[in-house]
Amino acid sequence: MRIRLDIAYDGTHFRGWAKQPGLRTVQGVLEAALARIVGSDVQFVVAGRTDAGVHASDQVAHVDLDEEQWSRVTARHGRAADDPAGSLAHRIRGVLGQYPDVTVTRTTLAPEGFDARFSAVWRRYRYRLADTTVGYDPMRRNDTTTIRAALDADAMDAAARTLIGLHDFAAYCKPREEATTIRTLLDYRWARDAEGVLVADVKADAFCHSMVRALVGACAAVGEGKLSVDDVVRLRDELTRTSAFKVLPARGLTLAEVGYPADELLAARAEQTRARRDRDGDDAEDA
Repeated sequence: MRIRLDIAYDGTHFRGWAKQPGLRTVQGVLEAALARIVGSDVQFVVAGRTDAGVHASDQVAHVDLDEEQWSRVTARHGRAADDPAGSLAHRIRGVLGQYPDVTVTRTTLAPEGFDARFSAVWRRYRYRLADTTVGYDPMRRNDTTTIRAALDADAMDAAARTLIGLHDFAAYCKPREEATTIRTLLDYRWARDAEGVLVADVKADAFCHSMVRALVGACAAVGEGKLSVDDVVRLRDELTRTSAFKVLPARGLTLAEVGYPADELLAARAEQTRARRDRDGDDAEDA
């Protein structure tokens, strides 16, 4: 029985999503919580493996439960639950405690062909950046990066839009052996919110390691006047990592949304993505 889980977390005190021996990770905490309910080990598959310190407001994962595990979900206190898949989120939250830094917001039976990672058609991230025009808000210290400069939001937005499209983003990715750096950047824009904080909206079919934080760092350098709008394209086309800008910290980055096709297209999308991964290397990495 495949279950879809919608997940949110504050990544501050996690060493990323992926389970690692001796380290506290989102995957490790959630798998341990569900294992207590179903009576044996489980393994999650996630849409985007976020790095240490990165947050998520709408992460997506799936888990496959065998017959015995599913029977523990459906039989609660000696009676069948009215909605066993839906009630699983409540039970996981109960195990996690009252004020955890990770939660499962919803659980549902996955449609046929659904794969949290390979069925996804895009991921959308948000990055919050406060400059000297708005100052420091201690209430948002965990999800906002601060920079000691006054930034030109219009220049940053113009630079971001020049990067949209299908390109090799090797200059904006931390290289990994046998992994492609070709991505389709579907949307990238900057705007100030009601409080004056600069917020980036970055959407792509998938991201390679540290890509979003590098893209954000390049545009911040444009906002400071250290790079021109044309420079971000020139650096991209040089296809090599550069020290012309700083990769900004993980604290300002949040996985905001994962997009999937219609149910009848889920299996085909998953097959297509797996084939591309086999050909070009791993296609969905930490952003």
